[in-house]
Parts: sequence; C-alpha cells; structure tokens
Amino acid sequence: MLAPMEGVTNPLYRDLIAGHGGIGVLCTEFVRVTVNSMSLKAVRRQVVKTPGVPLLVQVMGNELERMMEAAAMMSRLGADVVDINLGCPAPKAVRKGVGSEMLKKPELTYDVIRAMREVVPGLLSAKMRAGAEDSSRVGELAQVVEAAGVDFLTVHPRRRVDYYTGVADWRVIRRLRELLRVPVVGNGDIWYASDAVRMVEQTGCHAVMMGRGAMRNPWIFRQLADVRAGRPPMEPTGRDVVGWIVALADGYRAAAAPGRAPVGPLKEQVSWLGRAVRDDGVWRAQALLMPTVDALCAYTEQELLTRPAEAFDLAWENRYGLMQGGDCEQS
Repeated sequence: MLAPMEGVTNPLYRDLIAGHGGIGVLCTEFVRVTVNSMSLKAVRRQVVKTPGVPLLVQVMGNELERMMEAAAMMSRLGADVVDINLGCPAPKAVRKGVGSEMLKKPELTYDVIRAMREVVPGLLSAKMRAGAEDSSRVGELAQVVEAAGVDFLTVHPRRRVDYYTGVADWRVIRRLRELLRVPVVGNGDIWYASDAVRMVEQTGCHAVMMGRGAMRNPWIFRQLADVRAGRPPMEPTGRDVVGWIVALADGYRAAAAPGRAPVGPLKEQVSWLGRAVRDDGVWRAQALLMPTVDALCAYTEQELLTRPAEAFDLAWENRYGLMQGGDCEQS
C-alpha cells in the first residue's frame, strides 16, 4: 500500500507509481474535515481512481456529523476504502485536536469511527500512531478502534512526540497483530523491499504500507512484487531516474497554467530521491538550486542519464548501509 502523504500522493503521483507495477492499494492525501461543509468540487479532484488499483481515501477531523458526511461522500465518489487519520503528528493537527491527538480521547475516537461505519458500505480503516506521548496504551487504543467497526488497522509504531525521529519500533506492530482480530498493516522505516519482507516475517502483519520509502525509491513496490514472484528484482539505472523526474515534471506542467509549472513539488521529490544517489549529495544539492522545472530536468539528464545501477542506492536490499530500517529487536 502507498501511504497517504500531504502534498505528494495526488492523482498524478499515484498514476506514475502504479505505472511501475506491484502496487496493491493507492492512498490519497488526507482530506481535512472541518465544521464547514466540504467542497464537492475540491474533493472530486482528489478522489480520482487509477484503473485497476483500489483507492483508499483518508479523512482527518473530529466533528462527528461532518466526519459522517465526509465518509458518505467519499464512498459515493468511488473510494474503495475510507480511512480515518489517527496518526498525523503535525503541530497544526495537534492544536486542532485531530490526527494523532485523537488518541488522547478514545471515547471521541470510538464515536467518530462508529458514526462513519454507519454510512460506509465498503471497507473502513484507520491509520494510527503508537500513542501521543506514551505508547503503553497502544493495545487498548487499537481495541477501541477495532470495536468501533474498522475492517483493518494500519499502525505507524512511533509516538506522536517522536515525529519521524529514531527507529520505528516494529514490536508494536507485532503486538497488535497478536492482539486484534482484524488485519493489521505495518508502516514505518521500510526503505528497501527487503525491509518489507523482514517486517512481515518479524511481525506477522498482513500487509505493508510505504510512504517516505516510496519517495526515496519509486520502484520499491515493483521490486517487492518481483521478489515475491521469484523474479530478479529490478535495479533502476540513471535512465530510470531521469525518466521518473521528467514524467513528474511533465505532469506538473500539464496541470499548471502555461509557463507556470511549479518547481517546488518536483524539488520535494528530488529531496528524497537524492538520498539514493551515491555521490555524497552533490546532485541533490545542485538540483535543489535550480530555478525552474526545465532547468532541473536538464541538469538531471546531464548528470544522471548514463550512470549505472551501482551509482544509486536503489537495489531491493540495503547494500551500502545508507538507510536503517525498522526494528523488532529493540532493547
């Protein structure tokens, strides 16, 4: 599963990731639900399905009636799964009492999910963190979510206060897998396809969800599918990397007004993918200085097009020790 990521998992990005193969479920950016009525036009721009791949639409809010309205709307628009965000650690979300902050209010969380359950005829899920400040009640919180009626639960095994620091504690995933009756999806620090295999082996989770790992390596789903099918996993070369950057750039150009293609979204992708270029950060640093989409693409083609697979840390397994995966053996 592709994780929901704000400003990233738009329809263009989802289509391109799916085009590499191996994806099981695509997820939208989270849809904010406030006390005001939702814009159907704005939501329609997000709930766009990629042919042949199920779509999960994530909503974030805490107002019961509005969350019911949003859940029903997503179902009507074609969402295969409606998901509630119980994991966002951003300060803005915390101040509004949504995302991971809802874990402090299990009664409210139960009521909101139960209300959503009443209006979602298809699959309903939740994505949660291990807790806000403390992970000691993660099992109890997960059981509240389960009792409210979700069909499966995704867990990112960090607390809200951890944000994205440290190493994801996969023991939390294993604990919930053993505790709950509904399927558990594991998420957190899957940087290589081999990490996904290891997570399933160590935790017993039913599926895996990848976010930042997919931004760093857009071929990770394809590689995982190759490994599971017994095929040699794909190893991207410079031509593949250039092709990915150019495809994103073309999509951003097509969606923007003439001559107004935004370079910011492309640089966000470069920021993550650049971590996999084995040149001590030279390409990434220079690419992030490029003033336009065209300049960034030209520089990327000039520098990366002919580099072999060995010039990138994009193999299916961690060969160079650059990124540390999650851990099920923490002390």
